[in-house]
Amino acid sequence: MMQHVSYGGCRVGVSGAHLKITGARFSLTPMSDDFINIILGAIKKVDLSNVWAKTDHTSTVYRGGSAEVFDALKACFLFSYRPGIHSALEATISKGCPGDVDDDTVLSFEGMRVNESAGQAVQFPVIGKFSVYPMGSGEYMHLIETLVNRGIDRGIVSGTGHYVTFLGGDVHDVFSYLEEVFHILDEEVSHFVIQVTLLCNVPEGEADE
Repeated sequence: MMQHVSYGGCRVGVSGAHLKITGARFSLTPMSDDFINIILGAIKKVDLSNVWAKTDHTSTVYRGGSAEVFDALKACFLFSYRPGIHSALEATISKGCPGDVDDDTVLSFEGMRVNESAGQAVQFPVIGKFSVYPMGSGEYMHLIETLVNRGIDRGIVSGTGHYVTFLGGDVHDVFSYLEEVFHILDEEVSHFVIQVTLLCNVPEGEADE
């Protein structure tokens, strides 16, 4: 039986890690009979030299510098793309958690995007949604408002709904916006989480038909 955990040393507003670690845990869900080869093939194709990575039966986690983690996360989604196959990326991106640790990270925080060139030729439109959770900020709604309006100005935010903001556009442009959201949050709050879903090759028709 698993032992009980203890987070007694955690303090609000103080990261448990001294290193500036960004973490992303994600799952790929291609709607294909060949989903195993698509998922594992994409994971194996990503250059992980600048991030710490681990895949289990539920998901994959990347840890490291923010540029390196975003580079690897985007590359994995790009490498999983197949024309005509409906697929989704579900990701949780976090920084500054009081329960975080300095373990399980590659000491590369130089902003190196080793997968950028390999994924540049892969382009396709996506739709999706995201939610942000700024921790320990009394002005979090104003901060969320700023983030959403940035996306509207960039033509990436397509609408808002209960508990989510909707996204749409070229996959590279959407990732660029999400990374901008990350950096704004990083400047304003000590701990935050971004929850994002991206979909490609969505079947035509109204979802509420």
